[in-house]
Amino acid sequence: MPIRKNKYGIWQIDITTPTGERIRCSSKTTVKQEAQHLHDKLKLEAWQIAKLNKKPEKTVEQALIRFLEEAETQKNLDTKIRHAQYWRNAIGHKLLSSLTSDDIRNNLPTHITATGKKLSPSTQNRYRTSIMRALNLAKQAGWVDSVPYIPKNAESKKRIRWITQVEASNLLSNLNLNWMKDVCTFALMTGARMSEILTMTWDKINFANNLALVTGDIAKSGRPRALPLGDDAIRFLRQKERLKISNYVFHRGKGKLLTDIDREDFKRALARSNIQDFRFHDLRHTWASWHVQNGTPLMVLKELGGWETIEMVQKYAHLNASHLLTYANQVKFSSKSIFDTSAMIAEKDTLEEISENKKAVSY
Repeated sequence: MPIRKNKYGIWQIDITTPTGERIRCSSKTTVKQEAQHLHDKLKLEAWQIAKLNKKPEKTVEQALIRFLEEAETQKNLDTKIRHAQYWRNAIGHKLLSSLTSDDIRNNLPTHITATGKKLSPSTQNRYRTSIMRALNLAKQAGWVDSVPYIPKNAESKKRIRWITQVEASNLLSNLNLNWMKDVCTFALMTGARMSEILTMTWDKINFANNLALVTGDIAKSGRPRALPLGDDAIRFLRQKERLKISNYVFHRGKGKLLTDIDREDFKRALARSNIQDFRFHDLRHTWASWHVQNGTPLMVLKELGGWETIEMVQKYAHLNASHLLTYANQVKFSSKSIFDTSAMIAEKDTLEEISENKKAVSY
């Protein structure tokens, strides 16, 4: 049958094109007349494509499929699958040629379905980025001449939270679990991300070149990077190597892969150290802040920390302006002669004022 109801009362379309291709899709409606209208439209378009060489129409769903094909080798595939599923349910049936900015704007998610929690502007921007990428891939494929556009939401400024070396020492001493002390110590020594630390294996550490390899499946960018290891980090790893019981560098004592830190131990240590508003990732901010305060150039910090762009490390620039002082003294508005001239003028004004006062007294 060209159209038929499923068990939910939604009309399903099933047609065969003049070229023999079979098209099956949902009409997204329980009204038979509407489903029949969509069926007839799809059938007409299939005939026009086959007989009149009309450019075939593509749907948003097809663009999302291409989007996921591109994302197959990327680290955040699960997130992109979730985004694609959301957009497929929201506007997947729409033709790319008829899609408008309002279709995207009006369907941006506002709350988490399961909990009802309101989504932040930044999370909404991630959903926006996914659908815009899918549409741009469709444009690159020649499926559509142009794509609609909506601007990003304004996001709050990036949060920078760091602690002093004294506070860091207190935090480490207040951790109960030795493996947590090791993980946090290494984070402060290298600025490595949590996922990079917890999955680190001994075969990825190159002691000869003072480097650890972060593979593409772990790196945030999806591309492998080298994690430089300073002298302190090398000594720390050498000590741990003597007690090695598995290929994982960090573990709870039985050599098994860590999937998360012990958040309760971390929370208790923060309370004992009187450190507030601090997360594990802030250990990376702390490491970067210490570097900048000790004169590490931002371009060097970018490479050390594995950031993609210089803009990502500009947020630490305010922590050290000493490198600007040399240049601040390059231009001197007030030379000695200017100061001398100003003093002479001030003295002349004072004498004239005294003279006027004397005249007033004599009268």
